[in-house]
Amino acid sequence: MEYQKKELGSYNLHMIQTDKFKTITVRIVFRKPIIKEEITIRNFLSDMLMLSSKDYPTKRALAIKAQDLYAASIGATNYRLGNYINTNFYLTILNEKYTEKGMLEKSIQFFHDMLFKPNVTNQAFDEQSFKIVKTQTELAIQSMKEDSAQYSVIRLLENMEPDSPLSYRGYGYLEDIENITPSTLYDFYKDMLKSNMVDIFVIGNINFYEIEKLIRENFEFVTLKRTRMPSVIECNKVPKKIKTITEQDDITQAKLAIGCRTVNLTQYERNYPLTIYNILLGGGSDSKLFTEVREKNSLAYTVRSVPNKLDNLLLITAGIAKENFKKAVKLIEEEMKKMEKGEFNEEDIEKAKQFYVTALEESTDSPGRIIDSYYMMELLGTDDIETKKKKMLKVTTKEIVEVAKKVKIDTIYLLEGKEIDEEG
Repeated sequence: MEYQKKELGSYNLHMIQTDKFKTITVRIVFRKPIIKEEITIRNFLSDMLMLSSKDYPTKRALAIKAQDLYAASIGATNYRLGNYINTNFYLTILNEKYTEKGMLEKSIQFFHDMLFKPNVTNQAFDEQSFKIVKTQTELAIQSMKEDSAQYSVIRLLENMEPDSPLSYRGYGYLEDIENITPSTLYDFYKDMLKSNMVDIFVIGNINFYEIEKLIRENFEFVTLKRTRMPSVIECNKVPKKIKTITEQDDITQAKLAIGCRTVNLTQYERNYPLTIYNILLGGGSDSKLFTEVREKNSLAYTVRSVPNKLDNLLLITAGIAKENFKKAVKLIEEEMKKMEKGEFNEEDIEKAKQFYVTALEESTDSPGRIIDSYYMMELLGTDDIETKKKKMLKVTTKEIVEVAKKVKIDTIYLLEGKEIDEEG
């Protein structure tokens, strides 16, 4: 695998040459500091751009063109990383080796047209397409509660820090939809093109010179202002008192979510000892939480922990019977205390390290995950894959214990089923 980065004025081009895949993937990432009121319209816009364009104004016309390009695939995703919101537009095509000469250029031109020739008339997006996306956006927001595990984490974070990006809902907000019109959406689109930081990634069995030439010819951004702020949401204060919140919903299995702050971590601790700490605590089927809470004490149907490094958080989630709430929380706290005391052995650490290395190696089987890795290197200055392996294998017991002492429970949230009226 070979990597080259080119700074092309208003955007960066990242090229990754590898013969592991039959496809070529192009990803364009727009990034800016997150604003709560812009989440909904940003989701709306990305769906709008992928639904139709000036040259392909209907879903059918778009599908026919994609098939002409040997089933080219396009799509968009929005997500928050720390203090920033990211919008990804991606194109995946078969390498010309498996199709015909000229397909790469035609596909990139098609991708360009989807982004830069939107279905717009008189400074406003097409009304019919707008209505379709509006309905889709409303349904996506309304369906959020259907995944009770995900919803419990959202409510945990909203209670934990209501005015922080931590608490912002990725799907957006129903009340913001009414302020979106075809013309305001087009204004937002134009602003995004000139105000967002942009990175373009291309991965596959590619020729660097050819790719740079095609990207230069097809993509030009005029970023007028670049707002820079740290990506990581810092956490320097230990929670004074644990908050406990209980809410009810129409669910049969209660959902427990525990939000832990990771306080005053160094970049090294965040990237390495914290990762091993999490694997040991609740990151797999050999973890302390899985073994003690689920297997030995039968207090949870599911239980796991996951670090959110850019938010300085570690989240513990579990599906439980609501009558086991206090017992489950107490046992989780006990296992966290044991981690602080170093009550794990070298064999546990070695298993955790191998678990991580295996996951890291598996990530190189996916073009998207390889791009993710290079994007984190660009955004945060993280290490490359080989360096990650070497550093992770050197993590010590002492370093894990030091991190364990910096993981502090802030908020405990329980989403429980409503009481059933047996007489009714």
